[in-house]
Amino acid sequence: MPSIADTRFQMVQFVFPEHTNQRGNLYGGRMMSWIATAGTLAASRFARRTVVLGAMDDLDFLAPIRLGEIVTMDAQVEFVGRSSLEVGVDVHAESPRDGRRRRATSSHLAFIALDEEACPWPVAQTIAPGSEAEEALWTEAAARRAARLARLRARRDGADVIPNARVRHGVTLSRLVRPEDALSGTLMFAGKLLEMLDEVAAITAVRYCRGATVTASLDTVYFYHPLRVGQIADFRTALTHVARSSMEIGVRVESEEPRTGARSHTCTAFLTMVHLGDDGRPSPVPAFTPESRDERRLWEEAERRIEGRRRRVAALRDASTTEW
Repeated sequence: MPSIADTRFQMVQFVFPEHTNQRGNLYGGRMMSWIATAGTLAASRFARRTVVLGAMDDLDFLAPIRLGEIVTMDAQVEFVGRSSLEVGVDVHAESPRDGRRRRATSSHLAFIALDEEACPWPVAQTIAPGSEAEEALWTEAAARRAARLARLRARRDGADVIPNARVRHGVTLSRLVRPEDALSGTLMFAGKLLEMLDEVAAITAVRYCRGATVTASLDTVYFYHPLRVGQIADFRTALTHVARSSMEIGVRVESEEPRTGARSHTCTAFLTMVHLGDDGRPSPVPAFTPESRDERRLWEEAERRIEGRRRRVAALRDASTTEW
């Protein structure tokens, strides 16, 4: 029976110009896609099956990743359920000039193993922790899975809706899911969807602050319904909160079946974008006062999320020197 160490997979990427924004920083959406790719590789190699991303836990960026740097993603399977796999991904950035290595971010992802009909399929093997440290990882992963399932059971339908009226700052984008968006069969690869989430959030933020932005965080995303090749993906965003130099953007994604018009809720995400000045440092954004009932509700909900992010980032910084 394999241990957690036996499941480890490392993916390495050079940051090329096409991966960066006008400030030479790696796009947050590209990093999200790379994390999803690394996690998918670790999970599918272990399950020996196609896997689909069911949830991506909170993601906080500790520092920008620059053009020309080397990004290393270490992924490992930390818990296995009946057809689910919990995968941890730790990300480091390295300067090729001096070899200095720093922790950039980390995330945990939940995958579902699928059969040939894209239905959940039992994973044939499980994990046996090989040390006290691995036992701790296994216990934490099992607790995350239980908490995630409890949140999903308690979720009220429509509780995470981004309203399409009475919100002054937002964008709407629609696009077809194409064959190159799928990893296997007709299911859209979640990494592509995460990259698009970041793009529409950035457009909303840039239009509001009229300047360059970088992604600072992504709250947990649950993928409720898959997107398939040939369907229409609808993205709707709303500016939900504004601080001194940061903005929270909510994004709701729905799928539409063109032949019938049937619609399904794919996911809702909340991203934090930071405005950068000409010197590359956080710069103030215009003040925002919520006016409509929708804007006030979204603002109050955002303030609760912000406090949770502060605690997450503090814990991540405290653990940033810990290596696997």
